[in-house]
Amino acid sequence: MADSCLLYYITDRTALSGDEPIRRRRLLEKISEATRAGVDYIQLREKDLSTRELESLAREAVSIIAQLRTENRELRTALLINSRTDVALAVEADGVHLRGDDISPQEVRAVWKCGAASCGAGTPFDRLRAGSARQLSPLDPLIAVSCHSAPEVAQAAANGATFAVFAPVFEKKDVPTALPVGLAALRQACAAKIPVLALGGITLSNAHSCLEAGAAGIVAIRLFQENDIAAVAQHVRRNG
Repeated sequence: MADSCLLYYITDRTALSGDEPIRRRRLLEKISEATRAGVDYIQLREKDLSTRELESLAREAVSIIAQLRTENRELRTALLINSRTDVALAVEADGVHLRGDDISPQEVRAVWKCGAASCGAGTPFDRLRAGSARQLSPLDPLIAVSCHSAPEVAQAAANGATFAVFAPVFEKKDVPTALPVGLAALRQACAAKIPVLALGGITLSNAHSCLEAGAAGIVAIRLFQENDIAAVAQHVRRNG
């Protein structure tokens, strides 16, 4: 179980202290830290940025992860861009994370295939993004989908999602109006044909219960961003 527990870090530079240049630098440092710690997926979720700003930040993140994977072939971290398939394609990210009301995974794959096919030999799309979490080719992006019920997870699976992120499992202190669905609902959702990762109020003390309910892994912002990521990863995988 330990090595198979998937870890997914969602970024939020607005929660970091300092002015914008400092927060940006600190976020890239956390992305580097997460990659070195063996986190499987990182979602760049900086929704307040303009397209130009997001693309610039994403390029830096891709560069950092690629360099670390070159230095250590055992690293598997894949970068997903929140909702923006166009940005993910432009920066050669590993895939996208879709909202529940977003375009479908089939549409993402159609856009991705078209975008990649439009590039001739020797372009960035011909260069292997070796070592990604699923060892997928550039023509087959990783696609995560946010889900809040078992039927939504089943629909994501039917639509060809790589995995689902199920939330909120537990109460979120910063969003008290988001009612937790609980472990029973998570267990039901995990019966789907794709991996289901648990999100929402995840802590070191309750992560194990999510894995016991059938989750393939955990997703968090603060758990990773506010702590030593290597220590978090080791604890979750050792006790999973």
